[in-house]
Amino acid sequence: MTSPQTHTADGRPRARGLAIPLAGRPGPCNAITDVPGVEVGTVTLIEGDGVRTGVTAILPRGRDGVGRACAAGWHSLNGNGEMTGTTWIEESGAFNLPVVLSNTHAVGACHTGVVSWVNRVQPRVARQWLLPVCGETWDGYLNDINGAHVRPEHVEQALDSAASGTVAEGSVGGGTGMNCYEFKGGNGTASRVVEYGTHEFAVAAFVQANFGARAELTVAGRPVGSLLDVENPLDSDWFAADLGLRPPPGAGSVIVVVATDAPLLPGQCKALARRVPLGLARTGTTGSHFSGDIFLAFSTAEADGLTSAFPIGPPSDDEFGTLRFLPWGRMDAFYTAVVQSVEEAVLNALVVNEDMVGRDGHRSPRLPIEALSALLG
Repeated sequence: MTSPQTHTADGRPRARGLAIPLAGRPGPCNAITDVPGVEVGTVTLIEGDGVRTGVTAILPRGRDGVGRACAAGWHSLNGNGEMTGTTWIEESGAFNLPVVLSNTHAVGACHTGVVSWVNRVQPRVARQWLLPVCGETWDGYLNDINGAHVRPEHVEQALDSAASGTVAEGSVGGGTGMNCYEFKGGNGTASRVVEYGTHEFAVAAFVQANFGARAELTVAGRPVGSLLDVENPLDSDWFAADLGLRPPPGAGSVIVVVATDAPLLPGQCKALARRVPLGLARTGTTGSHFSGDIFLAFSTAEADGLTSAFPIGPPSDDEFGTLRFLPWGRMDAFYTAVVQSVEEAVLNALVVNEDMVGRDGHRSPRLPIEALSALLG
């Protein structure tokens, strides 16, 4: 019997299932849902020859926890991308709504969909202002990105389907039309368990991977990209013909969401987000100028006082928020867990995948895992 740490629900190997040496102890599902309360849902849109897109929804506290704030922080390695709601996170150190990921031109539909969904399932919360967190990467090589195929109702469907347990990876949800290291990319996730005295905390990453040049690809410390003999899937000439420009290999984006149940200050969440690039770098990327690399980290630990509710009347004598947090000097193990989880999540996005043909016959091949295994010995 296979484990969800190493294989998908339908028996396909994940990175660990290929015996790729990866440090750290994963949680039960080796997924962002190993953080208690976190739920993930997807809607995948594959229609005809040109629709290859979708929506991924992440609920930090599940459906019933919408409106309860999480301490949070964000970081941008390179700003050629979009993540809404981050100015309020920077200001308040918290957010209280779902995170939704899709393609670049669907950010508006995602924002509208979250607002509509919150009005339906948590109307009390919707009486306040709503600032959803909507992130994107560009799927226009495989998908008719200007066709407005992602609609608000798809966002609501993804939110309604969100659940705990195993998380679908590869070409699903917002990751459906994405490429990574010039192979088929998309969604990936992984987690780590951090021991802290008698406590155990989960730290986990979810990636929507659409970045990297093939020559950069590094697996378990070995540069393998240039050794994998596969037809180049991303024909840059179509860019020149269609748009009058030709971005270099590696152009794309990556959105990473880091979650933990460890009690953290907002500044400590931001510190976790700043460690994401170290995990990405382990897979080879140097961070392309034409890549939007934006990261969010949050804690699901209870944080009384991190709320957007309007105060009524003058403050009472005991109206103080409370926030339990780890000492800053104890953060190193959590930084390590972020780096390890991000590295493995990217590899899972590559490994759990198949060839895809999309708009105008554009083809993106899967990572050749047999050849990879042979190279790794």
